[in-house]
Amino acid sequence: MIGVGKAKQYANVLDKPLSRGRQEVSLSAFAFLFSELVQYNQTQVDNIAELERRLEDAGYAVGARVLELLCHREKGNRRETRLLGILSFVHSTVWKVLFGKVADSLEKGTEHEDEYMISEKELLVNRFISVPKDMGAFNCGAFVAGIVRGVLDNAGFPAVVTAHFVPMEGQQRPRTTILIKCFGGKLDWDNDASSVLV
Repeated sequence: MIGVGKAKQYANVLDKPLSRGRQEVSLSAFAFLFSELVQYNQTQVDNIAELERRLEDAGYAVGARVLELLCHREKGNRRETRLLGILSFVHSTVWKVLFGKVADSLEKGTEHEDEYMISEKELLVNRFISVPKDMGAFNCGAFVAGIVRGVLDNAGFPAVVTAHFVPMEGQQRPRTTILIKCFGGKLDWDNDASSVLV
């Protein structure tokens, strides 16, 4: 049989290479799975803050694994050693792998030296979730905040990361801002630079 190659068989899933492979996941499958995650956690808690904390914890585990995988694939097992470098890595590389595009903006806070914000006009995890009126300001972006915290913590830059809705003029839905308050690692911000990083 000429022209027919034999597929390489692996005895164990751990023996398979971590190559890129197919990187797309069905949007409807993701929406269904994420909705189930939210509903399951909702039955396990008594208030909105606890639900957001559980989603953040689930995202933290994802962030730790994403960092390991992307450092292996993209950087040859090297990690960022500068805060601005790791924030740019999250804003661009991590966001693109998880959501198919670079985040809308990465900005430095104006009130506090150690605050940064990643903003997204329509965060994927908030797109398919309808929040009941009795849950008020519940934000599924807590899951993404957990992912960002997982990446930063495991890269050696501990931070408090939270998700917030920010109303926009002329828009029905608010944008989501991931607020990052760093309290460790090497700060490399140039005070003369603009407040908008990317």
